[in-house]
Amino acid sequence: MHKRSFIVPALLASAALALSGCSAGTIASADGAATDLKIVATTTQVADLTRNVIGTASGVDLTQLIQPNQSAHSYDPSAADLTALGAADVLVINGVGLEEWLDDAIAASGFDGVTIDADTGITISEVGAGEDHAADETDARTDEADAPATADAHAHDGGDPHIWTDVHNAETIVQTITDGLVTADQGNASVFEANASAYTARLTDLDEWIRTNVDTVPESERLLVSNHDALGYFTAAYHIDYVGSVIPSFDDNAEPSAAEIDALVAAIKATGVTAVFSEASLSPKTAETIATEAGVTVYSGDDALYVDSLGPTGSAGDTYIKAQLHNATLMLESWGVTPSALPADLQ
Repeated sequence: MHKRSFIVPALLASAALALSGCSAGTIASADGAATDLKIVATTTQVADLTRNVIGTASGVDLTQLIQPNQSAHSYDPSAADLTALGAADVLVINGVGLEEWLDDAIAASGFDGVTIDADTGITISEVGAGEDHAADETDARTDEADAPATADAHAHDGGDPHIWTDVHNAETIVQTITDGLVTADQGNASVFEANASAYTARLTDLDEWIRTNVDTVPESERLLVSNHDALGYFTAAYHIDYVGSVIPSFDDNAEPSAAEIDALVAAIKATGVTAVFSEASLSPKTAETIATEAGVTVYSGDDALYVDSLGPTGSAGDTYIKAQLHNATLMLESWGVTPSALPADLQ
C-alpha cells in the first residue's frame, strides 16, 4: 500500500498562518472556559474512547479529526485540522499504519506533543480474517490470470489496523489512553482513572453480553460476510467463521475484481451463509449485487454495520458501545437468534 501525500503549498501556507496566531497560551473549550490540556484524536473510535476517559474533567479540550462516515485510510486533514494538531499537547492515534496521512500532517502542523498509540499492548494480526477461504477460492478458480494473491490482497503496513472491533482490545486501549492522559495532566488523574474504571466495567458487560449470545449459535452456523476485511479481531474473539468480504482488503478504498466477486458468491452458496452485511460508511451497491447473485439477504441502510467509522450523532452507532451492540444484534438476528436483554448499564 503506497503512502499518500496530501500536502500542497496552499494548505501549508494556510496552516502556518493559523498556527502563528495560536501557538502560545490556552484556547477556549466549547463552554468558553480556558483549557489547559489540548488533545487531538484521529479516528471516531479512539476519540470516543478518549472522550469517555476525559468525562467532565476540567480544563481539557478534545478535537476529533476524522468525522463519522469518513475513511480513516484516505483522510485528508484540513487547515483547521493542522491548526488543532499544531496546538495540541497530546495526540491519540489508532496506529498499526491506519493513519497513512499522519506523518505528513505532523510535519505540516509542527506538532511536538505526546503521542498515545492505541495499539500499545495489543497483539496485531498480520493476515486477513478470510484468508483461509480466499486460498480455497483461489484454488478453485479456473482463470488464474484474474486470481489475486491471497496474502497481498490483505496487505497493510503493520498488519490489520481494525483493533477496536474486539472489545477486549478496546479495554486495553482505554487503559493506554488513561495512562497517557494521567501522565500529561496529573491534576485530573483521579478523574481520568475513575472515568476509565466505570467505562471499562461497561465494556466488560458488553463483551459478556456479546459472548453469551453468540455462544447460543452452533459454531458451524456462525458465518459472516461483510463489506471489507475489517472484522478479523471481532470474529476471532467470538469464534465466528469469517467466510469473506466484498472488498478483500483491510483498506476500504480497494475495489474487488470480477473474479473475487464470483469467488465470494460461490463461497456464500457453498457454506450456507444467509446474509451479506454492508457498512454504513461504504456504498452498499456491490454488497447488494453479491447478495442478489447468491440469493441471500443484504443488510444495508439503517441495518448496515458500523466498522471503520462510528455513526453521526443520533444514529444507532454514534458511540463505540452502541455500534458494537448494533453490529452484534444484527449478526445474531441473521443467525435466527433473538438477543437477550441488555445489562442495565448498557441500556
